[in-house]
Formats: sequence, structure tokens, C-alpha cells
Amino acid sequence: MKALTNSSFNFKGQQSVYNGKVRDVYHLDNEVLVMVASDRISAFDHILPKGIPFKGQVLNQVATLFLKATEDIVPNWLVATPDANVAVGKACEPIRVEMVIRGYLAGHAAREYSLGKRILCGVEMPEGMKENDKFPEPIITPATKAEEGHDEDISREEILSQNIVDEEIYLQLEDYTRRLFQRGTEMAAERGLILVDTKYEFGLLNGKVILIDEIHTPDSSRYFYADGYEQRQIEGIPQKQLSKEFVRQWLIENGFQGLEGQTMPVMPDEFVEVVSNRYIELYEKITGASFQRADINDIPSRIEQNLERYLSNS
Repeated sequence: MKALTNSSFNFKGQQSVYNGKVRDVYHLDNEVLVMVASDRISAFDHILPKGIPFKGQVLNQVATLFLKATEDIVPNWLVATPDANVAVGKACEPIRVEMVIRGYLAGHAAREYSLGKRILCGVEMPEGMKENDKFPEPIITPATKAEEGHDEDISREEILSQNIVDEEIYLQLEDYTRRLFQRGTEMAAERGLILVDTKYEFGLLNGKVILIDEIHTPDSSRYFYADGYEQRQIEGIPQKQLSKEFVRQWLIENGFQGLEGQTMPVMPDEFVEVVSNRYIELYEKITGASFQRADINDIPSRIEQNLERYLSNS
């Protein structure tokens, strides 16, 4: 199966392009952004050598669903999705903080906890917790948005002391984060899932806070299956989950955590197909709809044609 691992478009009115770990962002005239969701996959802040077929489509369509479902909470950047892998929206000034919120002791928080740490980003984590236990209340553990390399944990106090944003805006970010997480939790529960943790990114548009990028996708979020969660915790066995954590675990098992001197293993084709199917499974589970696979015979040409049609009519 074919995957979109890079893009080099030249759209009408194009001013610049930024290639992220997963998305390629094209800045057009009139403050229009075209965000192409590639099939690249990253873990431990490194891009893996092989792309995952249909991953970009899943991310784009899941993000679109949740952006539309949360417009009543916070305005967002999205205007249209003229292609399965593409979102078009308003350019904003990014706030250089990722608002990470955790409802459960999992992933990075669990790894820190296992090292004996009980303070994460200035937030205290209760004693006596097991991995994947639910926190009494969701905790917000921000990270600085790095241009390259690892994002770094940061506390509210450090954000304010470094003047990354002023206090009024930061408190608004926290409020939006909690409300978005509550909405995402409710929507996941309707589908038999638990939204474990996620991150949100925000920007400023004419001085107003705007939700940007993706939300509640398997790249930005972790989901557990609700059915059997309690029993698995009692038995001390891993939770059944829909996220890319299983890719991280595969990398760890193959000797890679993004540390200096480690060599990135190459995923065999069989595992690539497993990862692709897991992304499609999440799409169908979270949306309740069958995944309609886009034509992947020539993805760049498809995107170019759909974007040209959209831009000429807008």
C-alpha cells in the first residue's frame, strides 16, 4: 500500500511551507493555511522511516469531527476539508505551549511516576497509584512546543515567569483545556472508549484565543477501551488501548527511545499494516462510521486537484 511521506506542493498564492513531524503546513495569501496530514509517524520526537497508509486521512477526518463538535466551547482555525488528507483554515500566531491534560496515570506520566517522581509540571500526583489508574481529577501538565527535538515539561509558574503568555490568557487556556477534555471524554464514553490523556494547541487571532492543529486524534490522544478496564486494573494487566503507544512500546522493545547512540529500527511491512489497521479501527470506533478509504494510487495528484478546485471556488 502507498503512503504519503512527504509533500512539495506549490499552491496558488503560496508564501511559505513548514514541514512538521507529521503535517506540512502551507501559508497562502490572505492568511490562509493549508495543512496536509501526511502518513508519516513519529515517536520519541523522531520520524520513523516508513509511512503508515491512511494514517493522514484518519488524523484529518477525526480532527475535523472533533473541531466541529467543540466550536461551542472555543473558536477554532478550521474552515474546510477539501481533501481526505487536507484541512484549510485561518493562520494564527501559535502560542508556544502544548496544553497536555491527563485523566489517568499513563504514558509519560506513568514513566515519571515509576521513577519515584510525584510532581509533574508543578502538579502533585497522589501516592499509591498504579499505572493506568484514574486521577482524582484530570491534571494539566503543559509542555513547551519545540521547533525540533524533544518538547519539554513546564509548569504554570515557569510559563508565567518566562512571559510565554500573560496570566489572563494562560488561565483561559486552562479553562478551555478542561472543557475540551470533558467534551472529548463524554464523546468517547458514548463509543465505549476512555479518553485517557490528550494535548491541545492554541493560537491568537486578532488577540483572541483560537484552537489550532488537531484534537482527539490517535496521535495527540490516548484511548482505552472502557469494557474490561476495571478488571484489567484489578488483575494488573495492560489496558487495551487505541493510540500510538503500542508503536512506542514496539520501539522500546527494539532498543529505541530516541536517546543518543540508539539506532531507529525499521518496521517490517507486516507491522506497518498492523499500525494502519489500528488507526482505521480507532476512526471507526470513535466516529461510529465505516472508514472510506481514499484513492491512494497517486495521492499528491489527488490532493493538488482537490485543492486547486477548492481555491478557485473560494
